[in-house]
Amino acid sequence: MKQTDYRSQTVGQIVASDFGASAVFARLGIDFCCHGGVMFGEACRQKGLDPAEVERELCAHNDRQGAGACPFAEWPTDLLVDYVLKIHHRNIRERGPQTAQLLGRVVEVHGSRHPELAEVARLFSQSLADLDSHLSKEEQVLFPYIYELFDAHRRGTSIAPFGCGTVEHPIAVMEMEHSGEGERFERIAALTADFAAPADACASYALAMQQLRQFRDALHEHIHLENNIIFPRAVALEQAVVMG
Repeated sequence: MKQTDYRSQTVGQIVASDFGASAVFARLGIDFCCHGGVMFGEACRQKGLDPAEVERELCAHNDRQGAGACPFAEWPTDLLVDYVLKIHHRNIRERGPQTAQLLGRVVEVHGSRHPELAEVARLFSQSLADLDSHLSKEEQVLFPYIYELFDAHRRGTSIAPFGCGTVEHPIAVMEMEHSGEGERFERIAALTADFAAPADACASYALAMQQLRQFRDALHEHIHLENNIIFPRAVALEQAVVMG
């Protein structure tokens, strides 16, 4: 297998070209989504890791698993936006409330012995409320403009400037909100010992932890696709097709 030059790339670029690397980074605590712009070597040092050892783990993972199942970096931009809308936005709106409801029942039964659960439920409820506003802004403002940029580039035409001045303005807001969600789920992970069910947990408690972890992992993919692939492409498309 061809050796990848990890040290010349950011962690976001590495995951964009091979999503299988996300599993290694997640296990090592390297943030490839909200802080995907950090260079590989620096990201390793921030976690007290030897970059050479992390490189070996990435290569070994690739040898075992092959290339990432979804070559997102090869997808056209409009398909990536479709995927985010129909997979991630839909997942948040459908599965989020189900998880919140389950978590509420777990708090009622186990809250006296595990008082941290009340804080977990509060944080998750606030996440769903903030994400609902976040998704609406993407659906109503940012994504329609990205579709317009992509279509103009595909047809070789020009379009008028964005009403907000430049696409970089709403992108900056979305990235700030992404960082807030990343920090919130770091807090939830810390409160739950990384989504682990304790020895006295019932099946519902264990299921709630599993669903929280799955929600967090899906959110990481969601943020990665936007911060590291869709948003940089949107900036480049705008520069190429917007009339001066």
